[in-house]
Amino acid sequence: MSPSYTIIGTPFSTFTRSITLGLQYKGIAYKQVRVTPHSDTAYENHPFGFLPTLVIHNVDGRSDVKLRESQAIARYIDRVAPEPSLHISPGDGGAVIEEQMWEFVSFAGAHGFPAVEKGVVKPRVAGNDAGKLSDAQIREEIKPGVEKLQKFLAEMEAVMAPDGFVYGEKLSWADFFLYPLLADLRAIPEGELLSSRLRGWMDKMGELEAVKATSEGTLSVGARPP
Repeated sequence: MSPSYTIIGTPFSTFTRSITLGLQYKGIAYKQVRVTPHSDTAYENHPFGFLPTLVIHNVDGRSDVKLRESQAIARYIDRVAPEPSLHISPGDGGAVIEEQMWEFVSFAGAHGFPAVEKGVVKPRVAGNDAGKLSDAQIREEIKPGVEKLQKFLAEMEAVMAPDGFVYGEKLSWADFFLYPLLADLRAIPEGELLSSRLRGWMDKMGELEAVKATSEGTLSVGARPP
C-alpha cells in the first residue's frame, strides 16, 4: 500500500502553506486538518505545538510517521516526488551553488517570519480588528517593526534574480517559502512597502495553480485569524 498524507495545520499558517504549495505543485494528494498552533491537536502532533506536521500513513504498509518542521517535510516531498523539481542548479538566477536555495529558505523562515508576521502583519490585523485605534495610531505602534521589515525586504530582494522567480526562470522552494509571508503583507496597508520587483514576482506567483489552490482560508483572500 502506498503512503497517504495528512497535513496538520491551518491554511492561515504561512509555513503550512509553504508545504501545501509544494504538495499541490507536485500533484500529491493530501487531507488537511485545520488546527491552530499550540492547540491540543497541534501538541498531539508536534512536541512544541507548531505547524505544520505531515502525517505519513502506511510508511511500511502499517506504520504512520509524523514528520515535523517545514524544511524536513520539504526534503521528504522532494525524495518521494522528485519531479517536477523545486530545486535550482548553479547558474539559475545568478546562484553559484544549489545550496543557496536552502539558504534563502532559511532566511525566509528564520528572519522573514519575525519581520513580516510578528512585527507587522499580526499587530496590524489585531489593531484593525479591535477597531479602537486609527490607522495613524496603528502605524505609530508598529513603526519599529516596519523598519525591520524594510531591511528584510531589501536584503531578500538583493539576493533575488532581477526578474522572474526568486532564481529567474526556475521555480523553487525559495518561492514557496517567501510567498505566503508576502501574500499576507500585501493584504494589509503596509503592503505598500513592496517594491516593483516584489510586486511583479507576486503577480507571477499568483498565476500558479498551486497558489490558487492554497489561497482559501488565508489573509490574502480576506480570511481572519482562526
